[in-house]
Amino acid sequence: MLRKLFIFFLIFNLTACAELQQVVNQLPQGSPTLSNADIAAGLRQALDFGIEKQVSKLTQTDGFYKNDLVKILLPDELQKVDKALRDIGLSSLADEGIKALNRAAEDAVKEATPIFVDAVKGITFTDAKNILLGSDDAATQYLTSKTQTALYAKFNPVIKNSFSKVGADQIWNNLITKYNNIPFTSNVNPDLTDYVTQEALKGVYTMIAVEEKDIRTKFSSRTTDLLKKVFALQD
Repeated sequence: MLRKLFIFFLIFNLTACAELQQVVNQLPQGSPTLSNADIAAGLRQALDFGIEKQVSKLTQTDGFYKNDLVKILLPDELQKVDKALRDIGLSSLADEGIKALNRAAEDAVKEATPIFVDAVKGITFTDAKNILLGSDDAATQYLTSKTQTALYAKFNPVIKNSFSKVGADQIWNNLITKYNNIPFTSNVNPDLTDYVTQEALKGVYTMIAVEEKDIRTKFSSRTTDLLKKVFALQD
């Protein structure tokens, strides 16, 4: 009887150990076929794809303006300007003003890629493990924390110059002047450069998050063997 009990507990312990080892092997701690370096490289590749595929779309004509996810609308202070101009028959001018803001953002985003590339290169295995086990936008959150300050500093002067380049400064000077001349309205003088910079940043991170979620949730979006192996760990 004792012999049978001993054999039972031995088999039970061996089975439990095997199951535990199987669980451990599935965690992103590295394995004979997938090293820590592979996991970090997979996360870098996912972000690189997001930058290449999604951010590049934003730099094209209408990349912001015809994308409902990131289209820059007017700040609260200018909503009344837009309404007042439309009320007096200047809808086309109001539309042109919104388009000009989006054109400036499209122009500025071209400066983003080198900053993103540097941030992606710095991902460590610990970063990668936290990202892999995190939410659907964990990689985007990481990228935001590493790039937001640098991107703002880069975007702001570019957007200021873009206002002149795409004619946004003249359009909005005209719009605001016309609005301020309407009887019984209070004058406005918004900081459009700061506003568009902030909105452009939001747009960039929104599109990277779209690509990240696709890679996490759709096997078809994992277009390389490395992506398939790494993101299989989180399935």
